Amino acid sequence: MSHKQKTNIENTVVQNNNRKAYFVGGGIASLAAAAFLIRDGAFSGDNIHIFEELKVIGGSLDGAGSADKGYVIRGGRMIEEHYACTYDLFASIPALTDHTKSVKDEIFEFSDKYVTKSRCRLVKNGEKIDVSSFDLSEKDRLDLLALLIHSEDSLGAKRIEDWFSPEFFQHNFWLMWATMFAFQPWHSVVELKRYLLRFIQLFPDFNEMGGVWRTPYNQYDSMVLPLMTWLKEQGVHFLLDAKVTNVDFDLGNGCRSVKRVRYTCDGEHNTIALANRDLLFVTLGCMTEGSSLGSMNTPAILNSRQTGGAWSLWEDIANGRPGFGHPDVFANHIKHSKWQSFTVTLNEPAFFQLIEDFTGNEAGTGGLVTLVDSNWFMSIVLAHQPHFINQPDNTFVFWGYGLFPDRYGNFVNKPMTYCTGEEILMELLQHLKLGNKAESIIKTANCIPCLMPFITSQFLPRVKGDRPDVVPAGAQNFAFIGQFCEIPDDVVFTVEYSIRSALIAVCQLLNLEKEIPPVFKGQHDVAVLFNALKTMHQ
Repeated sequence: MSHKQKTNIENTVVQNNNRKAYFVGGGIASLAAAAFLIRDGAFSGDNIHIFEELKVIGGSLDGAGSADKGYVIRGGRMIEEHYACTYDLFASIPALTDHTKSVKDEIFEFSDKYVTKSRCRLVKNGEKIDVSSFDLSEKDRLDLLALLIHSEDSLGAKRIEDWFSPEFFQHNFWLMWATMFAFQPWHSVVELKRYLLRFIQLFPDFNEMGGVWRTPYNQYDSMVLPLMTWLKEQGVHFLLDAKVTNVDFDLGNGCRSVKRVRYTCDGEHNTIALANRDLLFVTLGCMTEGSSLGSMNTPAILNSRQTGGAWSLWEDIANGRPGFGHPDVFANHIKHSKWQSFTVTLNEPAFFQLIEDFTGNEAGTGGLVTLVDSNWFMSIVLAHQPHFINQPDNTFVFWGYGLFPDRYGNFVNKPMTYCTGEEILMELLQHLKLGNKAESIIKTANCIPCLMPFITSQFLPRVKGDRPDVVPAGAQNFAFIGQFCEIPDDVVFTVEYSIRSALIAVCQLLNLEKEIPPVFKGQHDVAVLFNALKTMHQ
């Protein structure tokens, strides 16, 4: 380290040691930003305060339960080799299972040991489908290539179904793409374009889900819990069951700053006045806002945007303030942003053995198995076991979801949204043609449905300005982080997007010299581009 670098670090410590930072929301974006403030910004952990409306930290990266009551994962996020900001963060966080290793080390070692190579990606009428070809027509290929070269401004608020022919949505490529990333035909074609470019390197092994990495456990246990543990060790304060209701801004003279934060906790109304150099980080919106759980005997219920405070807070922040985004674009279309997941806890291995024999994949090496003739467009995935840190040896957990939960089932004569856990499991087992084995499996199962009204709201058609910049023009002491801020080129619905927003926010507000890792752009690699084009023509 040079004398100049050492002097700069010492100056940063002096400048930031007494500054305070406040966070609205306890998801991965806030946790990451808090860690960056401590590690790169020389903030004292004791001066960092995280406000979370729920009674648990982690936001949408959740995972909880027990063998007796059943486990629940609302969803999982795909990770892969080029999540540069994610690995930059977790290289600094000790793993829970072995403090001599970082969380990054743990993820890399696990992904090296359990390599994804799906032998059964799509199933129809109880039989595997050959997915060695994307099954694209020449028109489909031309439409995909045309999409890649069009600018985002020229695409505007077009939907995916506005760009492609109806036949496109019947081909292997779309069936695999839609279920791997949770895209719907009515989603933004701009987001599809970003995804195509961001994951173009995965094309050659896409039918086997090659290149998809996993965490050793669910992402709460593998990511959130070690990060939260480290932050607590640094003295960071977590205030749970605390709902931020308003943020007071001073927008005079072309400069924008936050003056006060108002919140409720334990029925009391409280106000925090920010000192001159204090900072505020706001997680805008929430993809899992209003989630509800059912049981084996009761369906989940569909909640509205009024259930929690994430959307109403953003609406209040944006009201009359240009550059702060348009929450209604994402929160007012529940019909097009919802789907339903389910987590199944089993106390014997029969189902896992049947699926492993059928697919040819040991649990944790395959990935999504999609039932293409399911009216609900249902998929399941068997993760490596145990999937929870506290999961007993004789307990098995798998997860699934349906992209079309409003449709009637093929075997259960009601929409998925109206189904109990037992009925969802009955529908699944009928599709898998398990016959008389189904009854014994259901007797040992606990299937918990989860209905999420906003889970793909970030994919809805949008235009420039609907998502605000991480640090809006003129912002002096605040930033917007999470899934609903704008980061050019990167893709929402990923852990990487949230963590990148956190890193951008910290670096810009503190004027750090740290270089933010660029978004991976495989289309600029001739070999990657050639292999992708070759795969499209198979």
